Amino acid sequence: MSTGRMRRVDEAVRQVIGDAVAGDLKDPRVGFVTVTDVRTSADLRQSRVYVSVLGRSGRPSNQAERETTLEGLRSAHGFLQGRLAGELRLKRTPTLEFLYDETTDRALRVDELIAQEEPS
Repeated sequence: MSTGRMRRVDEAVRQVIGDAVAGDLKDPRVGFVTVTDVRTSADLRQSRVYVSVLGRSGRPSNQAERETTLEGLRSAHGFLQGRLAGELRLKRTPTLEFLYDETTDRALRVDELIAQEEPS
């Protein structure tokens, strides 16, 4: 598959999973999750789904919050894969692997450091 086509597949998977997690996934273990990126293998067998998890009060999540959320996402694998199959016309529905993306946490920490340095 061409690089452009794979990017479109990744974006479509990101959109479907993001919408399902935000609106239809009722697992209490899954906190405030953002699907930040998706990387699908060229053979469509696997999609790595990168997520960020926001902690309480808009702060970076702690390790326990991240692990609990990833556990909830992994247990919802069948539901989420079914959503993909129903909404995307792919010759194969990829297996989903959920990974934590620390980019948002790093950005929040930088914002906190900047705020601490600003004069009151």
